[in-house]
Amino acid sequence: MALMAIVPIAGIVAILFAAFLAWDVLRRDTGTAEMQRVGDMIFEGATAFLRRQYQTISIIALVAAVVVGLVLGGITGNSDLGLKTSIAFLVGATASALAGLIGMYVAVKSNVRTAAAAQISLNDAITVSLRGGAVSGFSIVALSLLGVTGIYYAFGADPATTPSLIVGFGFGASFVALFAQLGGGIYTKAADMGADLVGKIEAGIPEDDPRNAAVIADLVGDNVGDCAGRGADLFESTAAENIGAMILGVALFAKTGNPSWVVFPLVVRAFGVFATMVGLLVVPLWGKMRPDPDEDPMNSLNWGYFVSVALAVVFLYIATDSLLGSIWFFYAGLVGIATSIVIVFITQYYTAGSWRPVREIAEAAHTGPATVIVMGVAVGFETTASTAIAVGIALLASYTFGTQAAGSVVVMAGQAPLTPAEGGLFGTAVATMGMLMTAAYVLAMDTFGPITDNANGIIEMAGAGGRARQITDRLDAVGNTTKALTKGYAMASAALAAFLLFGAYGDEVKRVTCAKLGQAPEACDFVFSVDLTKVEVFVAALLAVMLVFLFSSLAIRAVAKTAAAIMEEVRRQFREDPGIMAGTVRPDYTRAVDITTRAALREMIAPGLLPVFSSLALGLLFKALHLDAAQSVGALLMVGTIGGIILATVLNNGGGAWDNAKKFIEAGNLKNAAGVVQGKGTAAHEAAVVGDTVGDPFKDTAGPSLHVLVKLLSTITLVLAPIFI
Repeated sequence: MALMAIVPIAGIVAILFAAFLAWDVLRRDTGTAEMQRVGDMIFEGATAFLRRQYQTISIIALVAAVVVGLVLGGITGNSDLGLKTSIAFLVGATASALAGLIGMYVAVKSNVRTAAAAQISLNDAITVSLRGGAVSGFSIVALSLLGVTGIYYAFGADPATTPSLIVGFGFGASFVALFAQLGGGIYTKAADMGADLVGKIEAGIPEDDPRNAAVIADLVGDNVGDCAGRGADLFESTAAENIGAMILGVALFAKTGNPSWVVFPLVVRAFGVFATMVGLLVVPLWGKMRPDPDEDPMNSLNWGYFVSVALAVVFLYIATDSLLGSIWFFYAGLVGIATSIVIVFITQYYTAGSWRPVREIAEAAHTGPATVIVMGVAVGFETTASTAIAVGIALLASYTFGTQAAGSVVVMAGQAPLTPAEGGLFGTAVATMGMLMTAAYVLAMDTFGPITDNANGIIEMAGAGGRARQITDRLDAVGNTTKALTKGYAMASAALAAFLLFGAYGDEVKRVTCAKLGQAPEACDFVFSVDLTKVEVFVAALLAVMLVFLFSSLAIRAVAKTAAAIMEEVRRQFREDPGIMAGTVRPDYTRAVDITTRAALREMIAPGLLPVFSSLALGLLFKALHLDAAQSVGALLMVGTIGGIILATVLNNGGGAWDNAKKFIEAGNLKNAAGVVQGKGTAAHEAAVVGDTVGDPFKDTAGPSLHVLVKLLSTITLVLAPIFI
């Protein structure tokens, strides 16, 4: 247990490192006066939106905390459980909101500095943008690590009971993250669609042209959606999966008396902080070793990622050997790390312009927007095969390694040996924690995307152009890929964690059931399973798939409705003031920002509340009808998670492929049969813009929100399991 000391140390070091990175970024040159003016407008719009968004979320979260506490305490008759769950919920919700705010603040301050750095060199621009993103990454990982550890000790640090009490922390984090991701996603993609369709297609002006009234709202959206929203998303991912793994460790603690099984997830993630720290610091070395100005920026990012992975492997061995005492669990953790690498390359293959899928979509633009859309949908469907196979192999391999480890685990006198199923389930938990070791670096790459996108817009609006514009164009295209990578990473971690969290739900049902029978869990012969031949369980599974698609429908519809309002506003300004197109009058950016803000906050409510009330209503209704509520809710969790993962894969990768097909054409890479370049302003480019617009709510609203949805289903069922039995 001596290694437990590394957890608070890693959390504090991560905060100090994030502070150093913030200082390093903020001391950099902010560019010309015009660049600074544009940057200030983006900052003001982003902070105004988040202030109003989190005011709305805080009211909803407070009501939810009270309702959960009253329902849980009232039905179980355990008021202490209800109170502690409500407190943990509010702490998790607050930390999740803080994680999103930190991510947005530094990203907004980094974009103008990246634009200024692009006037110097590609390497400088990469360093500034990635370090700006890393402030978010390390702050969020530190908050998650210290938050889970702090509430674990605040609630008694009893390995046998405390993990079940702190589930509310993960529920609160997931609850806030869902609204943050939905609100930010609706805002960013409505503004993006409005700016693109009216500006590029109807008015024929370039992307981020200052004459477009929606362009500031578009740039603001990159921050509130991709930075604040994704920050809250990955915060809740790490917190919820960490707590789920701790709950699985309780069963092994009961047999071994060794608390290492419970605290292992915290320790291995702490080691990951140090691995990713080194990986981030070596990124600038790639540019110095390869000073070619035409070097692919993705190579620098991959170099840092692989250094992080190599160190994570070393630290994983130390943690598993010291705490778990079996080489087989180290192998299970390696599976998780390897899966993250595989998912990175699968995502790159389907969303980067160097490979077949994106080029096929670009070629389809020769025949118009319809074929672009059809080809993009086909690519999205195709991505599910490699992703599902990779995750399936990872689960089978990590489970198998865990079963091999079971025989070597020493149990206390009088206890039955560890079963292969118990070892296998914990093997999947180790694999999930192995994947999460590089979370800080992956989140840095994700925030790198909106920072470079904003920098590109600032260069355009400030009229800088030249070599700086070429650099930010390249970084923007790479940023599209890194954002897609993060979505793939979040989806893969959700897929690995799905089995882990379902196992945790089963353990929680067993604990509560055995307690009602007056038996200790280790001496209780109750076995929880989900039997799809039961009609109520089958109906719950059917409703779970419906929930995933209905949720996605509400999210995409919200973007369409908000985008329509923005388009009408931009058209109105063009129509009523010809001086805007002539460049003699500045458009009313504030009006477009206000319309987007109000619509996004209004439209996020319905899809955000849907999964919470669906789970609660199904469980209570089936229990009132004397049906098997625990198994039915288990089916809702299991099948909803599977459906959510598959649909999120389609939406994320299909949308990313459409986006980079457009970038591929804008870079002058598409030629017709006569060898003439089909670039900006051509019919092929217009077709690609339409495809990109269709993909916008897929990849930046519904897809990322599904990551949160599947983990919210897990945390809410874990929290409310006692009332379904």
